[in-house]
Amino acid sequence: MIDVDAIARALAASGRSATRLVDPLHGKPIMLQAYRAAAYTADAPVVIVQHGMGRNGDEYRDFWIEAADRHGLLILAPTFANKTHPGAEPYNNGGVLDGAGEATPREGWAYHLPARVFAAVQAAGVTRRRQAFLFGHSAGSQFAHRMASLTDRSPFCAIGCGNAGWYSLPLLDQPFPAGLGGLGLTDAALEAWLAYPLLILAGTADVQRSGPSLPSNPEAVAQGPHRFARAHNFLRVAREEAARRGVPCHWRIESVPGIGHDGDAMSKVCAAIWFEGAQPDAARMAALAGKVAL
Repeated sequence: MIDVDAIARALAASGRSATRLVDPLHGKPIMLQAYRAAAYTADAPVVIVQHGMGRNGDEYRDFWIEAADRHGLLILAPTFANKTHPGAEPYNNGGVLDGAGEATPREGWAYHLPARVFAAVQAAGVTRRRQAFLFGHSAGSQFAHRMASLTDRSPFCAIGCGNAGWYSLPLLDQPFPAGLGGLGLTDAALEAWLAYPLLILAGTADVQRSGPSLPSNPEAVAQGPHRFARAHNFLRVAREEAARRGVPCHWRIESVPGIGHDGDAMSKVCAAIWFEGAQPDAARMAALAGKVAL
């Protein structure tokens, strides 16, 4: 297990913390960036946040401080450094495949780290919650939805994915990471994934058609010209696959007006949906989009 004593020490007091952790099954270190609100108690919500390609877990932690202080939250941002997890394969794609395209041992996948961190926080007595919220943006959104499709979702009461560059479609006839084929996923497991209440967040201004952070591999381009289109395609494919199988699809998408590829704004929108019941009002949304000062 991840060092429970280190977790207990790091999260004992309110404010920011940064703790180096190693999960014995994964074998590589991560940095846990965290923020404990002054009003946080062990019965309050815990939010796990997955950073983008900048590997800036400290910034993503800070994006959630406003919501943490308002709602008494504990924010945990497991951070995968480029030095230990270089490129998309070990982070966005979880280290699921090796250099030859063969599946690696499941217990070593990076996708298990959020649940293992949360289990250590539970063991340390920092939380009595049985489940955490999990939000990922950009590369972290790729991480989050693939994690949710391939690992145990029971540690999480809600999963939100914002502005992913592309998606692993819920199809068993397409190999991972374009689809979910080739990893031993069963029909029952796929149908349970379609039934999970996944929240997809898509900024209406996230429509750049090129750039260093927009995946341009053929499988990604086939999903749409930009991130906003790819998010809607992801939901469309899920609904069509569920209909074909005669099973429910409980995924939903929230189009976020005026917001582009902005991890700060999307974090605040997700926090509002989860803890206030809806996206921010028009004035607040305009401020998040940089149109007016607030």
